[in-house]
Amino acid sequence: MQTLTDISTLIVRTPGICGGRPRIDGHRITVHNIVIDFNAGRKPEEIIDERPQLTLAQIYSALAYYYANKEVIDTEIRSDIEEYDRLEAEYGAKL
Repeated sequence: MQTLTDISTLIVRTPGICGGRPRIDGHRITVHNIVIDFNAGRKPEEIIDERPQLTLAQIYSALAYYYANKEVIDTEIRSDIEEYDRLEAEYGAKL
């Protein structure tokens, strides 16, 4: 008999790990990482090809978490991109 998985156990937040961002339990792969891949046009099956340590259920749970918290996560991703661009402009020119 196959055991059932409570999907609420697939995504966790741990202070001090990945900046406290939601991540796939047992991994340092955040919901943000999955969302960025998905928004870049990758299908869940393609994300699995790139991250074979994950299951399709974990990918879909990350996407479900994202859609339940879309505004907050989109804002965090935009903020990260802006900070990256700022740092690149400040330090990239010095290299």
